[in-house]
Amino acid sequence: MSDLPQIPLRTSQAFTWFSFVNFAVAGTMMAGGIYFLEASFSAKGFYAMATLMLVSSTVGITKAMRDKEESDRLHNKLEEARTERLLAEVSRDR
Repeated sequence: MSDLPQIPLRTSQAFTWFSFVNFAVAGTMMAGGIYFLEASFSAKGFYAMATLMLVSSTVGITKAMRDKEESDRLHNKLEEARTERLLAEVSRDR
């Protein structure tokens, strides 16, 4: 239906670096906060494990959302191609 080229969604190099630096700073601050926390070793371990699980689940959710978006994009392209083919067949039969 649309002859407009699809522009790939890409992030800039600056944003990618900002994201990595932001993650490193946040991780360093969290590790320092847990290290200097006035609590027992087991409480510090609990907070450290909770932090790792939170980061892990965040990465998992982000991947799942990205995969769903890519899947929907592919599905929409397939549906558009089917619609184009159907319209071409109907137009040809007239």
